[in-house]
Amino acid sequence: MKIGELASATAVPSETIRYYEKIGLLPEPDRDSSGYRAYRPGHLERLLFIKRCRNLDMAQDEIRELIRLAEQPEADCSGVDALLASHLHHVRERLKELASLEETLVQLQKACSDSRTVRECGILGGLTSELDTPESEDRHNHVPGTHRPGQT
Repeated sequence: MKIGELASATAVPSETIRYYEKIGLLPEPDRDSSGYRAYRPGHLERLLFIKRCRNLDMAQDEIRELIRLAEQPEADCSGVDALLASHLHHVRERLKELASLEETLVQLQKACSDSRTVRECGILGGLTSELDTPESEDRHNHVPGTHRPGQT
């Protein structure tokens, strides 16, 4: 099948498929006589596996490791369990951070419950005062700590 057919079958954009090939998550397909990529059923299965992992918010390195482990079907599955336990811990930490974010946003919203001018806006005042506090290493994220350094 061609890349457009694979994209349709999986609801994964062609650009993403090419990217997964580039970073080695998806093996490069053979080329047909016209030079087009020719995907096999194994590509479809792998892409669906990657998509399911991404839906669970797994990072590329986690997916790569799961693929590596899956290629050893007779091996002990403790590595898979350990990877999932680590990811679950990460998800739980993010949930705590999101709860804290929600609390902060609720407090900011309460600061501006009355009709006022923008100059008197409690939300903008609160956000401005937050700018004066030192930044943590995770402040580049929209949600602090959503991905550890080096993970996407």
